[in-house]
Amino acid sequence: MQKMILDVDTGIDDALAIAYAVSLPTVELLGVTTTYGMAPVDYSCRNSRKILEVLGATDIPVFRGSENPLQRIREYNGKIHGTDGLGETLGPVEGPVSSSQHAVDFLIEQIYEHKKDLTIVATAPLTNLAAALTKAPEIAGMVGKVVIMGGAVMTPGNVTKFAEANIIIDPEAASIVLESGMPITLVGLDVTRKTLLTRADAQQWREKGTPASTFFAQFTEFYLDAYSTLHPYLKGCALHDPLAVGVAVYPDLVRTVPMNMKVDLEDNALGRTTEDLYRTTEPTTLVCVQVDAERFMKDFFAHVV
Repeated sequence: MQKMILDVDTGIDDALAIAYAVSLPTVELLGVTTTYGMAPVDYSCRNSRKILEVLGATDIPVFRGSENPLQRIREYNGKIHGTDGLGETLGPVEGPVSSSQHAVDFLIEQIYEHKKDLTIVATAPLTNLAAALTKAPEIAGMVGKVVIMGGAVMTPGNVTKFAEANIIIDPEAASIVLESGMPITLVGLDVTRKTLLTRADAQQWREKGTPASTFFAQFTEFYLDAYSTLHPYLKGCALHDPLAVGVAVYPDLVRTVPMNMKVDLEDNALGRTTEDLYRTTEPTTLVCVQVDAERFMKDFFAHVV
């Protein structure tokens, strides 16, 4: 069994990633750590718990994490994921959301416990991981694998012409993580835009008629509506975060290139992920450049809902 932690900002595609990880028989999901991103952290935490509840996986713990970027201010508009993060299906969070342990402390604890046997899949701004590295820098060389959904190395961004959302929301955190020496696989827009969920897929969930499939169809249709406005040429919505889970479990889904990565912090290219040609150390990041999209999507839809 592959021991895994998901670090999420749930988020519609994060919800799909959680469902995929829970469904895979070879994955032992040790916990879900949450942060802000597509919605405030209380929403991410509540949404993650709701997804696990719907899936009958309430034994998996959810941990509340970072509330804000390291140095910047996060503003929310709800255009893609809704103001509640799940397509206006759950509404506002009522009251503060707590957890038994802070997400950053859970990450550090689990890396110490499982070391090379642990895979972390991060599909959110990288604030939790950066905070963990700042608090316990030695964990960079202890963890088995870190798979990050983020970046746009050889393709345009989805927030600016350079930057992908998870990176630009907290570029300072992304810089810390990508330069940490952790064994990272970067699953960016270069490959995630090639994996699409369509209206026909959502309709199949709706027609299945179970509480889980109906719920998933409802929030996914919100995501599809947003994509039809912002990216009509795609004819669907990208399975960004589920692909990161897929790559963690099936590394041969993708072709990768080893690179030393950096994150631009200058205003004219803020959040750009690019190769650092001036670092002389051996690259520890594998950048995904090609994906077997058909194989991934076949496996995803065979397992989820």
